[in-house]
Amino acid sequence: MRGLLWAGLRGVAIVVGALMGCAAWSAQANAQPFPSRPITLIVPFAAGGPTDTLARILSERIAAELRTNVVVENVAGASGSIAGARVARATPDGTTITIGHWGTHVLNGAILKLPYDVVSDFEPVAMIAMGTQLIVGRTSLEANDLKGLIAWLKANSGKATAGTSGAGTGAHVAAVFFKDKTGTDFQFVPYRGAGPAMIDLVAGQIDIMFDQAANSLAHVKSGAIKAFAVTSPTRLASAPDIPTVDEAGLPGLYISYWHGIWAPKNTPKEIVAKLNAAVVAVLAEAAVKRRFAELGQEIPPPDQQTPAALAAFQQAETEKWWPIVKAANIKAE
Repeated sequence: MRGLLWAGLRGVAIVVGALMGCAAWSAQANAQPFPSRPITLIVPFAAGGPTDTLARILSERIAAELRTNVVVENVAGASGSIAGARVARATPDGTTITIGHWGTHVLNGAILKLPYDVVSDFEPVAMIAMGTQLIVGRTSLEANDLKGLIAWLKANSGKATAGTSGAGTGAHVAAVFFKDKTGTDFQFVPYRGAGPAMIDLVAGQIDIMFDQAANSLAHVKSGAIKAFAVTSPTRLASAPDIPTVDEAGLPGLYISYWHGIWAPKNTPKEIVAKLNAAVVAVLAEAAVKRRFAELGQEIPPPDQQTPAALAAFQQAETEKWWPIVKAANIKAE
């Protein structure tokens, strides 16, 4: 009997020892300095689009700052919400982060039924860019200015086509507002990202786009597409010949297409701080500033690059746009 009791106690001791060893290993693993593994930067749209372009400019330099690999992964579909769900469910250890914008982290919450919350299920890391949209069209369009485009759309009511990054995206919302303000009507052609849509615009397969300057500007400068206006109150420094919507005859159609970086909810503050420091350092580099400017992107001042500043700005944009979107009854078709 004593032998059996001793054997049982010995077995318990072995199990307890093993559990304690696992706990010690886990604690040691958690204590490893961040980052101890490569980081995956999720882009919620197809490769080649404006968000993807910004991500790839940043990723290499962030990798150098953090002394690890940063892998850019495109997870396209459902206006960026497939990527959003994946990041929201990811382990909050800083190794999975996402780049997003006005569409993915504001509009989606008002338009789509999501398995996550666009505000509370993420930790803001940094605001990285303030951009705008261009109203652009295929080169063979008869119109050469915005007033001419509006007249052409009215003459071809219901027949013209506008490419978007998907139903409910910023391009779609901007086009809906344009329709409302001008009394025009045209068909939407949704794509899995702005990159594929731009390919068809350049090829003349669709007529117009309400597109981020980061995606369109190079094609405008090369003569592959036409630009009718920029959706901001001031002209772009990198394209001063493109008139504002105010100058072109459609005052007040302002769309600010800002970008930020987020981590999953409950990512430790010290990890968020390290990610933020790396991003801020990269945004201060002259080469990055120059590349962003070429894409029509303005880097926010340092006091607007903090996690708190991104959180406050996102909240303000949510309070501004959700009532507008819902009043317009914009749906993900």
